[in-house]
Amino acid sequence: MTRRWLPPLVALVCLVVAAPAAAQFEEPSSPRLQSAVTILQINDVYSTVPVDGLGGVSRVATIKKELQAAGRTPLLMIGGDFLASSVASSVFKGEQMIAAFNAMGLDVATLGNHEFDFGVDMLVTRMRQAKWQWVIANVIDRQTNAIIGGAPPFVIRDINGLKVGILGLCLLDEGMSNPDLKTRLTLLDPLDTAARYVPEMKQQGADVIIAITHLRIWTDQALADRVPEIDLIVGGHEHYPINLTTGRTLITKAGMDARNVARIDIIKRPGGALDRYYELIPVTSAVKDDPATLAIVNDWESKLSVEMDRPVGASSEPLDAINQRVRSSETNLANLVADAIRQEAHADVALVNSGGIRGNRVYPAGPLTRRDLVSIHPFGNVICTVELTGEALLRMLNIGVGKLPAVTTGQFPAVSGVRFRVVLANRTGDRVRDLRVNGTPVDLTKSYTLALPDYVLNGGDSYEAMKSSLRVLVAAEQGPLIVSALERYIAGQQISPTVDGRIAIEP
Repeated sequence: MTRRWLPPLVALVCLVVAAPAAAQFEEPSSPRLQSAVTILQINDVYSTVPVDGLGGVSRVATIKKELQAAGRTPLLMIGGDFLASSVASSVFKGEQMIAAFNAMGLDVATLGNHEFDFGVDMLVTRMRQAKWQWVIANVIDRQTNAIIGGAPPFVIRDINGLKVGILGLCLLDEGMSNPDLKTRLTLLDPLDTAARYVPEMKQQGADVIIAITHLRIWTDQALADRVPEIDLIVGGHEHYPINLTTGRTLITKAGMDARNVARIDIIKRPGGALDRYYELIPVTSAVKDDPATLAIVNDWESKLSVEMDRPVGASSEPLDAINQRVRSSETNLANLVADAIRQEAHADVALVNSGGIRGNRVYPAGPLTRRDLVSIHPFGNVICTVELTGEALLRMLNIGVGKLPAVTTGQFPAVSGVRFRVVLANRTGDRVRDLRVNGTPVDLTKSYTLALPDYVLNGGDSYEAMKSSLRVLVAAEQGPLIVSALERYIAGQQISPTVDGRIAIEP
């Protein structure tokens, strides 16, 4: 256990083995027993079931119930991003998340950028299906000239004599590239919006001000600087746990997929001072599933299993996913994946590491199911968009072909929007010749947009050296799933991908 003094407030950082221990083994003298409210925080949850053994909303439900049984008053909150993106959400448009979170006992939510993935009307429908309280202060629906979905900007709840004010804020622009969203919505600056509403919350008697946000961490910090009356920022957007203070404000993020639950106990002392006790609870198999929530989750999982085998499109050509060929040469399946990613991102060029294209077989001509698409790309990677110069693009492609003729690595590039020759006789790093971008010789000084998997952006498959040369336009937190882009690319049609000479390999 690590204790840290955060003047003028108190925070206790505690890592435990499993959630029930947090409720069952508190010492009778623990100051947390005096708390009026216990905040339970999750954010960026894309799966209702455990991922790699961690997470699962039925376990989160157990954590809440354990605390209630121990005499605490928990308030379960999510800082946005859960209606999308996942394979299940591409099928059910987020309805399975609403059902699971209703069963879990979610209390308060704000919007993240992925809540808008299926359009405003679908989001409003999902908001109406939810049993919890939405709060969002800075997203205006121009059709109604009111906050989206009729949500309030904030709520004030009296919890054991403590008036807890909760304000919702969403980030600007990210994930809003759809022109329909820009036409339909007005996005207000979150800092200006908070500065407007927090005094009103104080006037209405709020003892504690909590901002539940889906903002980048530096925007959360700027928010704490701009509006220091905020006691706690329960945030989202980043996919890893964060616990820090800016001024007097505690800022927390629990990480993605409910692999952890952040617990913050709040005590108001005589005279108005606040104590906050923080704990990050790992959500492991040691936490039992709540049976009622698990039943809802399993019901939707069984529906998904049926939907996975429904055709979403078809191919007139067999699709070559044999590892040896995909990792050393142009194939029609690799071209298909790269084309889908490029179209999804509206980028000049796409590059996919061949190691991310799986199946190791030839998919016969005919119907393609969602299960086929997941077998082609099973990793859950998302599409990022970057800006880079022609010179950097050339270096990146040279990295991709640098280990040829070896076929054991996954760095060989599947590409869209470019054509080039590879001269194997040349030294590594200088093998790419006659590079053309969309039919025009590459301009080494010009900037191009490039769509690529987050795995490559993060330096996977030997692309680490390129990270400093890429200016990120759409990061992993905003990008759509590759498998979802594949589905949209082929949905309802018959495709005929070919090998068309994008990569010519010479001795």
